[in-house]
Amino acid sequence: MAVRPGRAPSLLESFNFAFEGIIHVLRTQRNMRVHFLAAAGVLIAAVSIGVERLELVALLISIAFVLIAEMINTAIEGAIDVSTTSFDPNAKLAKDIAAGAVLIATVTAVGVGYLVFSERLADRSSRLLERLADAPAELTLIALVLTIIVVIALKALTHRGTPLRGGLPSGHAAIAFAGWMAITLILEQQRFLVSSVAFILALLVAQTRVESGIHSPVEVLYGALLGALTTLVLFQLFV
Repeated sequence: MAVRPGRAPSLLESFNFAFEGIIHVLRTQRNMRVHFLAAAGVLIAAVSIGVERLELVALLISIAFVLIAEMINTAIEGAIDVSTTSFDPNAKLAKDIAAGAVLIATVTAVGVGYLVFSERLADRSSRLLERLADAPAELTLIALVLTIIVVIALKALTHRGTPLRGGLPSGHAAIAFAGWMAITLILEQQRFLVSSVAFILALLVAQTRVESGIHSPVEVLYGALLGALTTLVLFQLFV
């Protein structure tokens, strides 16, 4: 929507410009899409477990903090790219500082989410985890081996990729999320904290497969679901 020179935009036009900015960032910035999906998941979880009003306020502020930081970061990067066509150390520093602001906002939001959800989720899952915590260590090894076998079998059927490189599903993601699920099920103390760390590490493994161009997001998602569900089913059958 264009505005005639010399005329201030109307209130409706200002809102349209703002929405166009948000839509542009969503279309062009992968991190913004990830933040939006994470925000939706957090809000759904908050409603599902019935967080208190002040906790919900803290979550909303944290979500807004992250989204605003990401949009400012995108705006700064765009302005710098327009203003210079050659490498400039100061331009790089400005981009790094803006990215650092996003990182601080994200870490803060993760901390708020952990404080809000940790106790409630631990209470809700305690009975299942207590039953599964007595599982022998050998069962974890069996789960990982079974995951690898299933990955190889599926790749053989689809005729794509090697056992741990390329194709459907992602073998690295399957093993990483199988390990996360096994850790979650066998821990007795500090379950939520250690499981959260293991989950983040599994996500990082999955992200590297997409970033390196070896797997598509769908292949990584299939691998993650395969590893986690195979391990979960195995533990429930034999514990």
